[in-house]
Amino acid sequence: MSKSQKTIQVFEYNSLQYGTEYKGVLFKESHFNALVKFNELHQNKYFSIGFKKITFKNFVGVLQIEGLIIEVLPKIDQYETNTILWQKALIQMLKVTKKLKVNQIGEAQIKKQNIHLLDIYFEWFLNEIELLIRQGLIKQYYKETKNIKALKGKLEFSGHISKNLIHKERFYTTHQVYEKDHLIHQIIGQALGIVASMSKGNYIYHQCKTVQLNFPETTKINANINTFYKIPKTRKTAPYETVLEIARLIILNYAPNISSGTENMLALLFDMNKLWEEYILVRLKQFAEQKGVEVYGQSSKGFWNGMSIRPDIVLMKKDNQDEILIIDTKWKNIDYSEPSIHDLRQMYVYNEFWKSTKSLLLYPSPNTHLSIDKFITYDDNKHACSLGKISIFRDDELDINIGKEILKLIE
Repeated sequence: MSKSQKTIQVFEYNSLQYGTEYKGVLFKESHFNALVKFNELHQNKYFSIGFKKITFKNFVGVLQIEGLIIEVLPKIDQYETNTILWQKALIQMLKVTKKLKVNQIGEAQIKKQNIHLLDIYFEWFLNEIELLIRQGLIKQYYKETKNIKALKGKLEFSGHISKNLIHKERFYTTHQVYEKDHLIHQIIGQALGIVASMSKGNYIYHQCKTVQLNFPETTKINANINTFYKIPKTRKTAPYETVLEIARLIILNYAPNISSGTENMLALLFDMNKLWEEYILVRLKQFAEQKGVEVYGQSSKGFWNGMSIRPDIVLMKKDNQDEILIIDTKWKNIDYSEPSIHDLRQMYVYNEFWKSTKSLLLYPSPNTHLSIDKFITYDDNKHACSLGKISIFRDDELDINIGKEILKLIE
């Protein structure tokens, strides 16, 4: 990390107030203004804005505004202050859910706390490009309209007449070109430029410049979400899938000159509710086969007038498909409160539509490994709902057997 880069670590639902120092790092008004503008560009979903302060919502990850890095970490206990533990937990959750690939070098640096989430994504991106370069970059056909010295393709008469009254030896044509300056490489080139601008001064920058030197020159484009829909999917482009996914993440979350000044921003933020759901789903699937259980994520059924409903997870016994357990994951500490009436109504509907007799609201807990309340029936005595509380840690590490513990419920 560059000496000029300062880091502020904050937990979800906590606030930053401009003009205040956090462990010696000043959160400036310019940082506040950039975050407000960024939030407005994304329908105010990331932060709540107060008087001179930003309050983070349920999105975790990292933001970089010029020389300031803000790490937003998950937490389930309002008194928890172990940033090292939660930084490691976030990275591991992203890794397990395939939102992040950490190589051996990255793992070592994480343990030494010399790296943040953006660095990991940047390093992953650059390593993938280096692999593509070694394997050989593809060429593609695309159409180009310009003046050339030999007649080929389709002659554009109006353009030819207006441009070549003097230069009779030239032809203004639309013709096919077969080379490396095509849309896929142009997107990667744009993302490389962002990585270079956001990593100046740290260990990633040198690797980025080396990759740029080895990568072909491409036409500069300004890709947006629609650009990615135009990428052809063929057998030749299959090796580019990973690098394009990371490029998409980088490009669509980059906001140049966001405060109408010089504050460039890059934000990689993840909905912690969805991340918790996906993490539990992956862990369940790891042990489902040996337990004789089928696991379905986001299985949907028609509900009303074209609308559908989707519980987070459905567990079904292979040898008895009438034995079904519905699980909805909730990323919040329920130790000192009750489930919302909305959540309980939702579970009732899931039970009805999936013909299940039991459903479970599953919460993380800092205090217990696995605790399941009694299944309490609804007043119509058709089916029941329970609250589950499970610790995601074991010995200060994410518990890799969390799925096995949950699957005991259907046994």
